[in-house]
Order: sequence, then structure tokens, then C-alpha cells
Amino acid sequence: MKRVLAALAAICAVVALPGQAWAAEGPLPYSFDPAGRVVRGAASTGDAPALAAGGTYRDSIGPGEKRVYRLDLDSRSDAYVSAVAVPGKGERVDYSDGITVTVQDRDGYSCSDNSTTFESAQFARPIAAYAYRTIGRGGASCQAAGAYYAVVERKTKDIAGQGDWAVELRQAQEPPVRTGGPSTAPTSWPSGSPAPLTGDGTDRAGGTGFNDAPELRKGVWRSGIVPGQTLFYRVPVTWGQQLYAGAELGSSPSGTGSGRAYLPGALVMRLYNPLRGSVESVSTAYDGKQKAVELDPLPPVAYENRFGIGDKVEGMRAAGSFYLAVTLSPEVAASFGTAHALTLRVNVKGQALQGPSYDGVAPDLGAAGGAP
Repeated sequence: MKRVLAALAAICAVVALPGQAWAAEGPLPYSFDPAGRVVRGAASTGDAPALAAGGTYRDSIGPGEKRVYRLDLDSRSDAYVSAVAVPGKGERVDYSDGITVTVQDRDGYSCSDNSTTFESAQFARPIAAYAYRTIGRGGASCQAAGAYYAVVERKTKDIAGQGDWAVELRQAQEPPVRTGGPSTAPTSWPSGSPAPLTGDGTDRAGGTGFNDAPELRKGVWRSGIVPGQTLFYRVPVTWGQQLYAGAELGSSPSGTGSGRAYLPGALVMRLYNPLRGSVESVSTAYDGKQKAVELDPLPPVAYENRFGIGDKVEGMRAAGSFYLAVTLSPEVAASFGTAHALTLRVNVKGQALQGPSYDGVAPDLGAAGGAP
């Protein structure tokens, strides 16, 4: 009994970290960029409002709807558009529900498209997806200067009670590299994970979005997390470095803890790149005993990764702040209470390399807020 009470006291102490007023009030909403402009996406390309390079915007999208925005691009730069979708608190979602972002040219050709869905963890939380126009991939399409269009689509199964989702949009551009730059993606990289870091860890309260995500460096980090909450953290990773990260949910001092309550997909961790593109998602069930998730070994950050195949390669295309979004299922509260300990183990390995030789000012693609 003493051990149980001591464990509960320790977890409650973690939950009450400075700056975490949500412990008593429940999860906070997503933290939007305060400088973001309100925009209304159109139903047709003919009325699409423009998204400026470097700009952040706010909109909303209903079930099954599409929103169209215009991008005025040159013939030299790579361009990226991301959309963060924020469902209402407690809203029901399905496995295949999610957001799709597509960049199209004036002829309706798709330069790229990417989707992010809720997958097996079927509870509402912020999710993000991105699409891009890349110069010099050997094709004739999507290379010319002119008007392009970003199409954001909400894919939703017919579930009663669903409302509009808030959306945060961001456009970024990347100048070309000088002649002779890399054009072939690597086919192999160090695939073994280092031993997990150990130690007591440092308290670090998570943010509620990309815009206020606090910085994590190599080390062990502790926080409290309540059911239904998503915590955001950013990890600086430069050219040539590999990112390793894992999240652990502590055992519960209350509830069954014996397998009688079993919640699939209760702890979810998703990695986003500096452009807010989804790289990888991992999840685990929870039965009151401690559980852990860990990212697969990812390739070192390299410009040429953009010419590869799959999110895990293409997503490691730019140096900057990578984001960890960790969510605890709201269903955990009924069986295991609201006080839970979260541990993050973050490691960045590899010697930092000189970045690509840009023909222009090197972009700060990983710019983000959040105090260290």
C-alpha cells in the first residue's frame, strides 16, 4: 500500500509541473500562431485566395469538404504547404478520417499529395499533413512559374455529431541548390538503435501545438499528461544527424492494472518534420502497466532524401526542428484516472555536416516558437 501511495504522489507531482494548469482543468486547445491571418478557402480554383510564402493562416473545414488556395510560385524554388487539422474536444473519429493536402498545377496535375489519418487510435487530436512542388525531379510537370493550387480535403466517415475542424495553414519556400547538387536518395543508413538513455530525467512541460512546442535536446525528459491531451515538443536536428526518440507511459496507481481493462492505441507518438509533414507514427495499448513506444531508425537528415520513396525517407529532407506529438487516449480516464507520468527519451547522433549550397539565402524551414 505504501508503494502504491508513493507512486501516486510521484505521478501527481509530475502532473503539477510549473506551467501545466491543464492538470486540474483538462486538456488545452491547440496553440495557433497568434500572427496567423484568417482566410477562407474557396470551393473552386477560380476564387482561391493566395497564401504567401512564409505566411501562416487560419481556416476551418467541415465533414467531407475541400478548401482551395492559390500559390504564386517561381520556376526555381521548392514550395511546401501544410495543414494542421484540429477536431473539437471529444469528437468521434474513424480509422480513415483525416486530412489530405494536394498541390496541383494549372492543368489539374497533382505535383504531390499526402494524407494523415487517425488510424487505429480513433480519438480526436491535432493531426497535420503537407504537400509540395519540387523542382528537378525529372518530370516536365510542376516546373514552370505561375499559379498553383493547394487543395485541403477532409475525409470523414459519416459519424453523427461531427462539426467543423479548425485548420492552420502554412506555406514555405526553399531556394534551389547550386549546379551539381545531390539528386539521388540514399539506399542504406545506420539501422540499429542506440541503447535508450537512462537517468532521472528533467521536467519539461509540453506545448499544445507546433507554435509553442518547447525544445528538447539529447536526454531524458519527464512530464505529466492527462487523457485526451496532445503534448508537442521540438527537437533540433541538422544535416547528417539521426533522430531517435521514444515515449513511455508510467504504470497506473489506480484502476485494474491486471489486464481486465485493455485500451488499444492508448498512447500515440507521431513525428513531424520541420515542414509539418508526417514522418512516422507509433502507438501502443494500455492496461495499467507501463508501456513504451519508439520510432524506427530513420535516415540521417539529407537534402537528397527528398528524391527517395516513402515518408520515412522523403520526410527527412530538411534540417530544422522536428516535432514529437504525444497523445493519451481520453478513454484512459475511466479505467486509470487522470494523473499519468510521461517520459521521453531523445537522442540525436551523428556529426553535423555542412548543408546544401543554396543558390540564395538558406531557408529557416524549421522556425518555431517555444522557450527552451
